Amino acid sequence: MTRTAFLGARIFDGEEWIEDSALLVNDGVVEDIVAIGDIPHGVARHDFAGGMLVPGFIDLQVNGGGGVLLNEDRTLSGLRTICSAHYQYGTTALLPTLITDTPAITAETVAAGKAAVEAQLPGFLGLHLEGPHLSLARKGAHDPALIRPMNEEDLANLIAARQALPNLLTTVAAETVKPEQIARLTEAGVVVSIGHSDASMVQVEAAAKAGASMATHLFNAMSQIGNREPGVAGSVLSLGSMSAGLIADGIHVHPETIGIALRAKTGPAHIFLVTDAMSLTGSDLQSFTLNGRVIHRANGALRLEDGTLAGADLTMIDAIKYMRDVVGLSLEEALRMATLYPARSLGVAHRHGFLGQGSVASFVHLSDALKVNSTWIDGQSVFAA
Repeated sequence: MTRTAFLGARIFDGEEWIEDSALLVNDGVVEDIVAIGDIPHGVARHDFAGGMLVPGFIDLQVNGGGGVLLNEDRTLSGLRTICSAHYQYGTTALLPTLITDTPAITAETVAAGKAAVEAQLPGFLGLHLEGPHLSLARKGAHDPALIRPMNEEDLANLIAARQALPNLLTTVAAETVKPEQIARLTEAGVVVSIGHSDASMVQVEAAAKAGASMATHLFNAMSQIGNREPGVAGSVLSLGSMSAGLIADGIHVHPETIGIALRAKTGPAHIFLVTDAMSLTGSDLQSFTLNGRVIHRANGALRLEDGTLAGADLTMIDAIKYMRDVVGLSLEEALRMATLYPARSLGVAHRHGFLGQGSVASFVHLSDALKVNSTWIDGQSVFAA
């Protein structure tokens, strides 16, 4: 692979802006960020002529895209369509997400994930299995007929899946999955997130002590903060070991609530952005089917016939804009919520979520108006406007 210097744009390395410099890439990895005058002789140059170079966005909850829903197309081809649909919005690494389904469909999804690893599918970071071990009281759009307790076979299958995938995230309810089960999963390298849960703080604390380190779509499908019980939402904000995904679309969570949560979150863990995107992302489709139920796209939202929210009609670049323009964050912090913080939450921040020596050369060229001009994975262009 050609050694290339990418220049002509301001570079955000994940912490600060670097001016008049070039991103030096060799064999899909960032070699260094160097001053223009220090670009080695003979290295190929790619001049962006303005704009910004930022780390590629990381989305840990992507149900579909490009007209494909993972639950409906559990193949390598389906995963390829989903991943490529999000390139145009700056996402360079994602976890295709399976919503609560049958054991057979879950197994097919894991097999497709293994095929994606073997095919070195650009952007494929692993899988997110959202359910089926959830709370019926907080089921959201998940089919209640498919929600069930976790048994020994389920646990063994999750551990086996993790051994075959680079990363595996699973969403469970803290009151239905036992701390001993969570401990066994996390010891095997599975990242456990609490979601679709009506748990108390005592139950969330027990799950966190067992190794659960994340919450799925903060404030949605979980017990809320009350005067005598913090619920899942309050517990996650209070526990410094737990990060949380957030759908920043102005529909799932009020912007003032987002602001309160950001100010309240105890570190070192952070709140990070997810799209919870469905099959309609990157397409003109107006409806789709999930577990035999029709979901409609209207007014920026995706809903079942009864009005229940079912995923989001959101892209990562729009979530970043929302955090900056509506919630009032700095652009730098909004970018971290889409890059560094999800990388840390998944445990891949040694290579993802920043631009610097040893990081993957996955980045986005943005205009000053935050339009995605091009997206690059491992130093190769995967989208150009």
